[in-house]
Amino acid sequence: MKIAIIGLANSGKTTVFNALTRGTAETTSYASGQLEPNIATVKVPDQRLNVLAQMFDPKKNTPADVQYVDVGGLSSGARQSGGLPPALLNFIGGADALLHVARAFEDETVAHPEGSVNLARDIESVDLELAFSDMAIIERRLVKLNAEIGKTASKDREPRVAERDLLVKLLKELEDGKPIRDVELNDEQERLLRGYQFLTAKPMLLVINISEAQIKNPPQFAYPHRSSDVVALSGKVEAELAQLDDEDASAFMEDLGISTAARDRAISLSYGLLGLISFLTAGPDEVRAWTINRNTPAVEAAGAIHSDIQRGFIRAEIVAYDDLIKAGGMTEAKKQGTVRMEGKTYIVKDGDVCHFLFNV
Repeated sequence: MKIAIIGLANSGKTTVFNALTRGTAETTSYASGQLEPNIATVKVPDQRLNVLAQMFDPKKNTPADVQYVDVGGLSSGARQSGGLPPALLNFIGGADALLHVARAFEDETVAHPEGSVNLARDIESVDLELAFSDMAIIERRLVKLNAEIGKTASKDREPRVAERDLLVKLLKELEDGKPIRDVELNDEQERLLRGYQFLTAKPMLLVINISEAQIKNPPQFAYPHRSSDVVALSGKVEAELAQLDDEDASAFMEDLGISTAARDRAISLSYGLLGLISFLTAGPDEVRAWTINRNTPAVEAAGAIHSDIQRGFIRAEIVAYDDLIKAGGMTEAKKQGTVRMEGKTYIVKDGDVCHFLFNV
C-alpha cells in the first residue's frame, strides 16, 4: 500500500512525512526544485497484536505496513501546461491513495506561496490542480478515441464508444467541481477506467497541519467527499515526538494535553480509506496482521500469506478476535464453540484470527 503526500510548497509536507515515519528527511529538500521523493515504510498501529503476543508469546510480532512517498510541492498551472509535470505525476499516479497536507499554521519564517495562510483557498487550489491534471488526461485520450472510432469497423466500435461516453461524462463532472471519487460508477465503468490513474479518483486523507498553539482547539474543516477523511495534527510537534523514546514522548504528550499521537490516527485512517482490513494469524512463531481488501473470500485471503496456501486451500479455522480474547486462549475458544471451520467463499472479517488448512 503506497500513499503519496502532496500539498502546496511550505505546507509542511516533509515535516508530516517525518512525523508519520519517524524519519529525518531534510525539510528544505525541495527548495532546489528536485523531484526525487522521500520514501519510507511504517507499521500500522494495531493493539490487537500486542494482546495476542501476550497470549501466544511468539518469537515475532509483525504489524501490517504502509509506504509513504513525499513528493515535491504542487503549484498552480496544471490546466495551462497540460497537466502536472510527468515526473511528479508518475510518483502521485502510482500511489493507492493521497495524503494532502494543508497549512493552517502561521510562521513568519516560512513564506506561504500565496502570501497568506488561507486553509479553504489552499485546499481548493490543490483540488483544482488534481482535477486539471485528470482533465488533461481525458482530453488527450478523447482526441485519440474519436480518431479511432471513425476508422473502426462497427462491430469493434462499441467498447471505444462506451469509453468515450464515460470520459465525456467524467470531464463534465470535473468541470463542475466534482472529483471522480464522488461519481457513481457501475462495475463495467470501473473496468473501463482500470488502466487510468486519475488523481481525483484516489482516496484522500486531508491532513490539516496546525501549530502547537492550535492543538487544543484545531480548525474544523468539512470535506464532504467519498473515500475521504480529515485529521488535524501539528507536523512540527508530531515530528519531534517521533524522535523521542516512548517514555519521553508520553511525558511530552501529557504536557501538551495530547492523549494519542495523531500520527497513529493518521496512519490508521489512511489504511482504512483504501477499504483495507487486517486478518490475524497467531502462534508460537509469530503473531501477524495481513492486509487484504474488504469483502475478500477466505481462499484469496490465504493467498496473502502464500500462493501455495491458496492453491491447496482445504478450509479455514477462524475465530473472531474478541471471542478469542474473551475465552482467554484458543483451547478455551474451541470449548466455547466460537472457533469454526469455513470454506473458500467465507468473507474474512477485520480481526478474524485465521489458520488455513491446505494441501499441495
